[in-house]
Amino acid sequence: MKKPKKRPINPVEGIKYTVCGEFFPAIYPARRNEKWAKGVEDPLTTEMRLFCACTRWAFNRLLEGDSREELKKQGQEVFGLNSRFCDDAILKAREIIGSQRELLVMEIKETETKLARAKKKLGWAEKDLAKAIKAGDTVKSEKAKRTVHGRKMRVKKLAEKLVGLQDHQNNGTIPKVVFGGCSLWKRVCQGRATREEWRNARQNRLYARGDETKGGNPNMKLSYQNGGFTLAVTISHLSEQIGTDSKGRPIMTKAPRVEGKLWLPEKHRLKMWELLLSGAPYTVELIRDNDGRYRAHITFTIAAPATVTNPNRGYLGMDTNPDGVALANVGYTGQPEPWPEGFSVPYPKTLHKFAGEFQVTIHPNGFLYIKVPELAYSRGYRRTYLIGVLAQVVVSITRALGKPLAVEKLDFGKDRLDTNKRFNRMAANFPFKKMIVAVMRKAFKEGVEVRPVWPAHTSTIGYWKYRQRYGITIHHAAALVIARRAIGFKEKITKELKRQVQAIKEKLIPKANSLPGEGKGMTRKVKRLVTQLDGKIPVHNGLTRFKQESFYSAWHDLKQLALANR
Repeated sequence: MKKPKKRPINPVEGIKYTVCGEFFPAIYPARRNEKWAKGVEDPLTTEMRLFCACTRWAFNRLLEGDSREELKKQGQEVFGLNSRFCDDAILKAREIIGSQRELLVMEIKETETKLARAKKKLGWAEKDLAKAIKAGDTVKSEKAKRTVHGRKMRVKKLAEKLVGLQDHQNNGTIPKVVFGGCSLWKRVCQGRATREEWRNARQNRLYARGDETKGGNPNMKLSYQNGGFTLAVTISHLSEQIGTDSKGRPIMTKAPRVEGKLWLPEKHRLKMWELLLSGAPYTVELIRDNDGRYRAHITFTIAAPATVTNPNRGYLGMDTNPDGVALANVGYTGQPEPWPEGFSVPYPKTLHKFAGEFQVTIHPNGFLYIKVPELAYSRGYRRTYLIGVLAQVVVSITRALGKPLAVEKLDFGKDRLDTNKRFNRMAANFPFKKMIVAVMRKAFKEGVEVRPVWPAHTSTIGYWKYRQRYGITIHHAAALVIARRAIGFKEKITKELKRQVQAIKEKLIPKANSLPGEGKGMTRKVKRLVTQLDGKIPVHNGLTRFKQESFYSAWHDLKQLALANR
C-alpha cells in the first residue's frame, strides 16, 4: 500500500527560499569510467561536465522542435546520465529558451523607445547645424556636423538592432545564447582570458530538482549527522547496465555518491533542520568557482508568514537615494508622528569595517535618514551585501512600528538610459532595483506589507509643501509624500504654496532704476513657467488624483521654477 502524499505548499501561498552554503567533497568513488572520464578529473567534475554538455545539447534540440520525452531517452545514451539528471538538464534548457523569449519582447520595446528618442535628438542637432550655417559660424557648424554624424550613427545602429530583434520575433527564433557568458567570451577573443577559464565556465554546474516522494532530493541528498550537515551527490555516469526489465527498460546498478560536509550560515541552520524533518522537496544547484570551491544553492518553498502590520495605523514612507534611505513615520491622518518612546535603530553587528560605515540621523518629529556611504561607490558583492544589511534594518524598523512600508514604484527598464553619458553613469550607479527589491523580499519574509506607489513629483511636492513646514530635508519630505500617497491622500495646492509662487513672481519683476544682469530677473523661461502656472494652479485642486500626478501637471512647472531659481 502506497503512503499517502503529503500536502505540498501552494506556490501562491508560499515563497521561494534559497540558502547558499559551501560543499567540501571528501569521499569519492574509487573507480572511474574510461568512457566518460577525461584525463585525471575526479568523478564529480566529470558529472558536472556531462550535465552542462547535456544542457547545451538539449537547448539546440529543443530549438529544432524535439520533444522532451525523446530527448530524455537520447540524453541518457549520449551522456551517460540517469533519467532525473537528464530531465533536469532538459528543463534547464527550456527555462533558458523561455526567458530569452520574454527578454526579446522587453528588448524590442526598449529599443523602440531609444530609437524614437535618438531620432528626436537628431532632429534637434540638424536644426542647430542649419542655424550655425545660416549665421556663418564655422566653429559651431563644425561642432554641429560632428554631433549630427554621431547621432545619425546612433539612429542607424538602433534601427538595425530593432530590425534584427523583430525578425527573431516574427520567425519565432531567439538571439544567440552564449553558454559561459558573453562578456567572458569577448575577453577570450581579446586575449584577456584563457581558453581554460572559458571551458571551466561552461562545465561548472550540476542541478537537481526536488521530489517529495523520494525524500526531498534523490540525486543530491541533504542529511544531518553528528551536529552538522552533509551532502551526497549521485555520480550517475558510474552506474552500469546489468540487464533489462519486462518492458525493455535498462536495469542499472546503484550509482555511487560523492559525500562531504556542507557548511551553512548559522542563521539558516534551524530552517534547514526543520526542512529535513518535514521531508519537503528541495532543489540543489552545485557551482564550482574558479578557485575550485563548491557553492551549493538550496531552494525550497516555505509558507508565507502572517502579516504583522496594520495599514490603519499609517505608513512608513521610504525615499531611496544613492547613499541610503530616508524614512518618514506617518500616521493615518497623513501627518508625521513622533517616534515611540525608547525607539532606536538597531546597528548591524556584521558591519565593522570602519567608523561611520553606518550612519543614522534621527529627528524626533518622525523622520530619520540611514546613510551607508559605501553604497555610492562600492562594487559587486560588497554593494549587494550592504543593500541586504540596509533592507534588514528598514524592515526591522517597520516591524517595530507595526505599519506597512510605502516605497516608490520605480521604472527599472534600460530604456531610461539615453545618449547623455553623465545621466547614464548616474542612473547605472544608482542601485534603484537592488534596494527596492531587497527591501520587498525581506519584508515579505518577515510578514511586513509593502505598497509601491507612483513616484511622480514626490520630491517636488515635498520641496514646496513640507520641507519648510517641518524643517526637514527634501529626502525626508519626499518620504512623507510617498507615505501620504500610499494612504490615499491627494496633494492639493495650498494657500501657503500660492503665496510662495506669488513672492517669487514679485521678486523677479525688475525694480525701477535696476541694472540688467545676465540670467537674472524674469527670463523668457521663467515667464513661460509663470504663465503656465497661472492657468494650472486655479484648477489643480478640482482635478482627479491621476491628473494631479501626471507628468505635465502643475508640479512639473513648479519643479522647473524651483530649478530656475536655485
